[in-house]
Amino acid sequence: MYTNIRTGPALTHISHLLRQEAGRTFHHYDTQALIEAIELVFTNNILQFGDTYWQQISEQAWALPRPPWATIYYAIHENRIIPRWTSNVLLYRRFIDDIIGIWVCDTCPEHNNTLWAQFKADMQQWHGLEWEFSGLSQSCNYMDLTLTISGRTIQSTLFEKAQNLYLYLPPHSSHPRGPLQSLIFGNILRIHRLCSTPNEIQKHSRAFFRRLINRGHNSSTITPIFHKATHNARAYMQHARRPHPPPAHPTNQN
Repeated sequence: MYTNIRTGPALTHISHLLRQEAGRTFHHYDTQALIEAIELVFTNNILQFGDTYWQQISEQAWALPRPPWATIYYAIHENRIIPRWTSNVLLYRRFIDDIIGIWVCDTCPEHNNTLWAQFKADMQQWHGLEWEFSGLSQSCNYMDLTLTISGRTIQSTLFEKAQNLYLYLPPHSSHPRGPLQSLIFGNILRIHRLCSTPNEIQKHSRAFFRRLINRGHNSSTITPIFHKATHNARAYMQHARRPHPPPAHPTNQN
């Protein structure tokens, strides 16, 4: 996404947004000074490769934090088009260049296909940015999750790319014992939080165990850590699901 953001439109739209929101949403910056600083970086970004120097003349400047810039830039377009589709778009969330949504289908399949095509076309109308859409489905992969609509519930499990090599730290690596324990505790908790059924939790926990064995770790060494990590993860999930009373508000006593 970053490499496809055109410099001219980005400067124009974000400068307009900064002027529009000045004094209304944000109060901690001088609008004109910030706009001039952004333009200075965009138009004077010099890169060094070995003994050569290059001036960047297009796309997002490398010196800027790219995720916030890309998020703000496309959000300007989203704020214009998403309100038009409230009848069909029940949920819309984006993390940089990954989008997930819930589409409410029209009762007429042909009309629904037309609406879906129009929505995708609207998403593409933003200075050359092109989005790849998956088809409408009861299941989708988003970030590290696979989400599936099952009846009146949504089931979740881990999504893992086929090309992932799972190159965890081997036992002969010159690291203290702490990183291995942290890796196991953290990933077991992640599995318990993201997988909605016991079968999926067990499947991914066993796969994680096998991958550590494949990296050279000894079963007798990591098994006790897995047991303790599983116990802690279950205790955490039980506590997270337990209803908590609202925080008490302080009262004045005379």
